[in-house]
Amino acid sequence: MLRRRLPNTDIDLSVVGFGCWAIGKTYWGDDVEDGASKAAIRAALDVGINWFDTAPLYGEGHADRLLVDALGPDKHTVHIATKVGVRVDGPDGHACSDLRPEWVRADTEASLLRLGVETIDLLQVHWPCDRGSLFDDTLDTLETLRTAGKLRHYGLCNYDATSVTHARTAEGMVCLQTPYSLLRREFEGSLRSACDGLGVVVYEPLCRGLLTGKFGAQPSFPDTDLRAWDERFQGPRYRHARALVMDLQRVSARVELPTAALSIGWAVAQPGVTAAIVGAKRPEQVLENAKASSVLGRTKLLSVIDKVAAIHGGW
Repeated sequence: MLRRRLPNTDIDLSVVGFGCWAIGKTYWGDDVEDGASKAAIRAALDVGINWFDTAPLYGEGHADRLLVDALGPDKHTVHIATKVGVRVDGPDGHACSDLRPEWVRADTEASLLRLGVETIDLLQVHWPCDRGSLFDDTLDTLETLRTAGKLRHYGLCNYDATSVTHARTAEGMVCLQTPYSLLRREFEGSLRSACDGLGVVVYEPLCRGLLTGKFGAQPSFPDTDLRAWDERFQGPRYRHARALVMDLQRVSARVELPTAALSIGWAVAQPGVTAAIVGAKRPEQVLENAKASSVLGRTKLLSVIDKVAAIHGGW
């Protein structure tokens, strides 16, 4: 597994990281089983994945607790990135972002306790504030927590180019987490330019499983799975994605690599990207995802994937 330095830090990240949203169970269907999730985490360690991205929102702390349990003593040999700012008790009954200094501090302390660590390697603001907090107050609070030794570095998640440009002057601000895939290409505009010199960790390189090649006819999901109401899995958008995937599967067969690995590898190979966060429910998914590392440096293969993407275009 290849590793890359997260800019402005001494942290080397495996180019594929393990995303913990699905193992939190909430919103990911009825087939998420803790035993399989723990086996997936152990498989990640076995293939050289050295960082795990979690959040308090993922199962309201369940992902954190399961991750720590599965890692055991290895918790101290890997990097754990988490997030801050989301409340599950929003005023309309849905999760919302609360970035008032007192909540950022409380949320950070709760994460430290659940994860059983004294310092968080990378703390990311989960998404922009829904309650009107001043952005500079959030950054000042993160800097205070860093100075106090509660975290080593911090970053933003789901923010735009203007916010990144504003935040990057803060000493502890080192990266952006943003969606990016063969189908979702917003990062390629002003956002990539704003991140020049910063770390970029991309999520959903498989577009919630669309780019794995495992779906044929339009899939159906239980109401417990957020993909049941995701329009990307319905109608014209799904047919568009399926056409791209079918061509990608032909490439996959020729090079004897999983379709998922091609999709992830393409994302990690793009300019400005440090690493990709990829979720998994089972160890066999981890093994497929990890093969993305072998796509890097294969110029001809990446060129073919580019051509496939160009034929179909993004959304």
